[in-house]
Amino acid sequence: MIVTYALGSCIAVLVHDPVRVAGGMIHYMLPLSETSPEKAKTKPAMFADTGIPLLFQSMYKLGCRKQDLVVKVAGGGALYDDKGLFSIGKRNYTILRKMFWKSSVIIKAEDVGGAKSRTARLYVGTGRCTISSQGAETEL
Repeated sequence: MIVTYALGSCIAVLVHDPVRVAGGMIHYMLPLSETSPEKAKTKPAMFADTGIPLLFQSMYKLGCRKQDLVVKVAGGGALYDDKGLFSIGKRNYTILRKMFWKSSVIIKAEDVGGAKSRTARLYVGTGRCTISSQGAETEL
């Protein structure tokens, strides 16, 4: 099982390959690495534009094929009524959608937005994904 906690405005991308029985996850904080190029060099998974490609490259190194990948997404919330200039959760989700559109990646399921924190779990052996939030667990 792969798990990540405290998804507020951050986003988790969960990827599973049922053919290879492989999985991976990224929990990124910010949409674009250009806001902190030095940080992106040492922590590329902190940003969508550098971290998401790393996730997919890692899956391909395991022998996974793009057409076999099941992609799910969680997070991108606005925990502090972040409707102003920053709107990090919304920006995180927007860049993800743009990147996936350009790469022809289909999102099978998502739990995004809202004013709640989430915990995301990927059970690699089965591909099952769950989201826990506010005392409840749901299937993604």
